[in-house]
Amino acid sequence: MTRTRVRFLPVTSLCVLSVWKTKVDIYRRYRPTFCMVSLNMSRRITKFLGTCTYRRFIVIKNHVNVVPEIKTSIQTRRQLATGNVDPGFFAKMQQARTKLADADKQSAIVSHKEKVNGMDIHFETTGDGQEILLLLPGALGSTRTDFEKQLTGFNKSDYTLVAMDPQGYGRSIPPERTWPLEYLQRDADDALQLCKTLGLRKISVLGWSDGGNTGMILAAKEPALVSKLVVWGANAYFTEQDINAFEKIRDISSWSDRMREPFVKVYGEEYFQKHWSKWVDACQAYYNDREGNIFMDDLKNITAKTLIIHGVKDALVEQEHPDYLHANIKCSELFLMPEGKHNLHIRYSKEFNSLVEEFLKK
Repeated sequence: MTRTRVRFLPVTSLCVLSVWKTKVDIYRRYRPTFCMVSLNMSRRITKFLGTCTYRRFIVIKNHVNVVPEIKTSIQTRRQLATGNVDPGFFAKMQQARTKLADADKQSAIVSHKEKVNGMDIHFETTGDGQEILLLLPGALGSTRTDFEKQLTGFNKSDYTLVAMDPQGYGRSIPPERTWPLEYLQRDADDALQLCKTLGLRKISVLGWSDGGNTGMILAAKEPALVSKLVVWGANAYFTEQDINAFEKIRDISSWSDRMREPFVKVYGEEYFQKHWSKWVDACQAYYNDREGNIFMDDLKNITAKTLIIHGVKDALVEQEHPDYLHANIKCSELFLMPEGKHNLHIRYSKEFNSLVEEFLKK
């Protein structure tokens, strides 16, 4: 398939959720034993489940029993009809939004936590569109330090956004972050397990920097899950030049206040300096112990339609990296932003959001 390279110039069901009003008819083969379940019993069950976990539901005759106050919206019925998700995901989101005014439910950004691979993983959701977008942050990034302008700026009628804090990042603390040799592969596995926990069956992934690497590993490992992929500031390998560039920014006191303060606000200066230095060491380990190869061999397994965005003025990721990704990922497109730097999605958020939404609609 022919790949295109375009320069982009910035100018500035399972079922219907239902609570029966009077009684629930148990499937006929169970009628001799159970007959009917009263509304009071149904309420007691749902109240009990609500105190335990949003992911547990009573399934009766292909209906999911949820808290009575929750009504099924047209958007939710449309989402369920796509077959991309389990009903529990939207029931969870609706339950979290029950105290919000109707006008705020679509735009609200709601925090959640789920147990994933033994860790409490924090993530945020917003929107009620049919297409599910999983957002993966960069090194020591979090949902708000990295994706605030996407969580607030994307078209929430078309998309449902799920932004994740990897373990040891943001509000997925505790535990404290650890840095095994293949830490990016571990983060990709956590992202996969979160998708399984939420019942997400088909998603698009947006990944920045380390999150782009995580997203590509996930797309290669689970091609049936990831239908579209957008990465920027990402790379499949490290060179000596890359490692030298990371060493220059190991000491966060050398950073500008504008770049440092959002992270210090989340972590405190001591935690952030400690783990930023450990991140540089982890990159060095990929270079020393794996000859710089992060996941080069996995690129051929990516079947998702892929958009690679690169800021020409990115001081951390050289042009050879997006060129390599474009040459080795089937069905990929490469867009260059001449004025873009590593955080191009923040500096040029309107142009970035528009570009990504246009790609996702193809």
